[in-house]
Amino acid sequence: MDFGAVVQTNPPAARTVGLAKLSEQYGFDYFWTFDSHLLWQEPYVIYSQILAETNKIKVGPMVTNPATRDWTVTASIYATLNEMYGNRTICGIGRGDSAVRVTNGAPTTLKTLRESIHVIRELANSRAVEYNGATLQFPWSKGSSLDMWVAAYGPLALKLTGEVGDGFILQCGDIDIAKWMIATVRKAAENVGRDPDEIAFCVAAPMYIGDDWEHMRDQCRWFGGMVGNHVADIVAKYGESGAVPDALTEYIKGREGYDYNEHGRAGNTHTSFVPDDIVDRFCVLGTADQHIEKLKQYAEIGVTQFAGYLQHDNKEETLRVYGETVMPALRDHITAKA
Repeated sequence: MDFGAVVQTNPPAARTVGLAKLSEQYGFDYFWTFDSHLLWQEPYVIYSQILAETNKIKVGPMVTNPATRDWTVTASIYATLNEMYGNRTICGIGRGDSAVRVTNGAPTTLKTLRESIHVIRELANSRAVEYNGATLQFPWSKGSSLDMWVAAYGPLALKLTGEVGDGFILQCGDIDIAKWMIATVRKAAENVGRDPDEIAFCVAAPMYIGDDWEHMRDQCRWFGGMVGNHVADIVAKYGESGAVPDALTEYIKGREGYDYNEHGRAGNTHTSFVPDDIVDRFCVLGTADQHIEKLKQYAEIGVTQFAGYLQHDNKEETLRVYGETVMPALRDHITAKA
């Protein structure tokens, strides 16, 4: 299993770069950031500095979208970073959430998402692509490599992920939900003749090492609110049951509103509707042993990467314990099972 750390690009940028360097020091494989250009600093600028000051760790957005960035510009950024630093980039992409909603926009259609994945992937992999009636290719790009990982919750988005995604990002740490969604993506891949074992499966959720459960829950309750935004869209389209597990939809009945200026922030005042049991299920909290136990369950259902959000007050200590205790234990466990 690979491991990633996920942060917001809050100023100062040097802090983000420092966390990336620390993540690599402790053995993390990926360093992800949010991508909302109005709410936080521009991630691609920061990626260049991270890559310059690290050696192995891969960087990318969790997640970008096809609406706020021109697809060809996005592809050019990745191809340029890969030329400068080696193929150490990854692209997480979805229909759009905070980046589009703060401008009173809306998520893109799945058709647009599918088309953008194809265009970005082909160009960023140094290949030609048809776009707006023209054949495009970067004449300067040779040997660039970029995988496209799709963030999804709803049935049609999961289907798209299985059909075209190099990876699947599930922003929810609930074991039962992850098991259901991974199976749905795998089935969609099989239905179009793809080998589902070639798809990466990433569970992304807050990780917090500690033993004060009240404090940990309060620091990570924002995540239930963030997930609730996506679930609310699904419920609006499909109704309250049937399309996705009840475990994902039931808790949002108390949801009354959301302020994206507090998006992903510990102490978010718009997430009081999220009950403690949802925080416990959606996040990875507790002692090192409790983290190890939950991560073992992820490995059993086919998760290939755990990416832990660090939007809380215990970033460095959580990274340290993962590097010294949690990740070695998981890797030993997986090796022993092989």
